[in-house]
Amino acid sequence: MHINAYLAHVPPGIVSGFRAPKTDRFQTNYGANYPRLALRGLGLLMGDWMLRAMKPDIVHETYFSPYRLGSRRARRVLTIYDMIHEKFASSFPHADKTARYKALAAERADHVICISESTRRDAIEILGLPLDKTSVIYLGFDLMNTAGARVEELVLPTRGPFLLYVGNRGGYKNFLRLLEAYGASPQLKTGYKLICFGGGAFHADELKTMQTLGLDSGQVTQLGGDDQLLATLYERASVFIFPSLYEGFGIPPLEAMSHDCPVVCSNTSSIPEVVGDAGEYFDPADIESMRAAIERVVTSDSHQKSLIAKGRARLKCFSWDRCAAETLDIYRKLA
Repeated sequence: MHINAYLAHVPPGIVSGFRAPKTDRFQTNYGANYPRLALRGLGLLMGDWMLRAMKPDIVHETYFSPYRLGSRRARRVLTIYDMIHEKFASSFPHADKTARYKALAAERADHVICISESTRRDAIEILGLPLDKTSVIYLGFDLMNTAGARVEELVLPTRGPFLLYVGNRGGYKNFLRLLEAYGASPQLKTGYKLICFGGGAFHADELKTMQTLGLDSGQVTQLGGDDQLLATLYERASVFIFPSLYEGFGIPPLEAMSHDCPVVCSNTSSIPEVVGDAGEYFDPADIESMRAAIERVVTSDSHQKSLIAKGRARLKCFSWDRCAAETLDIYRKLA
């Protein structure tokens, strides 16, 4: 049993199990967490039963359960996507057990796949994993097929040039410093809007920062929508900005490259490993460094064209076919 809506589009015969039903009927006075916990417990029981019945040679686990599911004879593979819960523990509720469950899953795994060298270094250091128990397999990217698809102009909050930010904005995502860098630049404030896609409505601390910087809703806008709208934003943005303090991999810069959007990004963790020479870098802890990097790109057509060309070349390093083939090779070595 799963809650992944994307699996509905997978061809028949690939995925076993079914999507969890709507949880409205489970709502009680105990609060919104009750149906989630009930479904999670039911999912663990069903998962254990299915794995024991199917008797697989290899179980590729997640790290959201403390338990070893299925037969003990099966070899175990684990993919670690990042070490954010360990490095930024204060950004998560005290009751969050992800770090503990991850350590348990890594300990019982026969092999651990990490999605970047940066993530592998952090996992080895924090979890004490032997080097020979780990491998690096890069993710692919695939925003969507938007051939011929376009969003009407009236959907976008501006017809003029804009900077684009995508995703959640809290904690290590470092969005408040981006606001400060934007607000510190007369050139950016007067010449470009800042559009934030996803992440929900602006929070109180974000609104307060905007007010302090003298920014209004006409300059900084949040909107949500589907992949088609996101693709259109990438295509029309002057630059895509990725100010994160830490990423296990970081797919949005690749999405931007795939839509010929110049990338301006942090120089930390796995980001340079993924972006390579196809980005303009800044120190994410330095507002002046961020501001200058964005200005360098938006003021130079030749620099933008160079980053776009390098982005197209960089994309060739990442594909889901390659990710799948290298993962299969790990399975074969363990079998």
